[in-house]
Amino acid sequence: MMRFLRRRPGQRGFTLIEMILSLALTSFIGLGASFAIAQVTRDTQRNSDYTTASQQAMNAVYWIGQDIQMAQTVTGTGLFPDSGDLVLTWIWWDNTEYTITYSLVDGVLRRTYDDGAVTRDTVVAQYVSDDPELTYCASDNNSYSVSVTIGLGTGQNAIQVTRFRDVAARPHL
Repeated sequence: MMRFLRRRPGQRGFTLIEMILSLALTSFIGLGASFAIAQVTRDTQRNSDYTTASQQAMNAVYWIGQDIQMAQTVTGTGLFPDSGDLVLTWIWWDNTEYTITYSLVDGVLRRTYDDGAVTRDTVVAQYVSDDPELTYCASDNNSYSVSVTIGLGTGQNAIQVTRFRDVAARPHL
């Protein structure tokens, strides 16, 4: 057996031991690289989900806050999103009445804009939680608190992002 493992003078190539060692070393390096790639892929997906959820929540809070600042009347704050819509109305200087309705159905927050002549329906955010403790609009003495929670992913990779905004309502003129 010793003859098989040793090189003879003038012989070319690798011995069996050298081949097995190089194959084992290459396998360990490949295994380490595959674990590193799997970890990077997992982290990339988690970061992407967090960014999406954060932007969706910020977008929803921004639009609801902007519309509350314009509104002369706000209805549905105690019901939204559990059992009703959030409805904001105001009358412009030219006596045009504007109505904005926010509705949450199957995790999709929609903003319906109606000025009497044109009605536009826009998706403001997706993956919105319908839990009234996480997503709500509450009023207190001409001030409104808006909270929107977005949930993405499943199991261990689940992400939940909440954005909050306090908004002072338009003064009654």
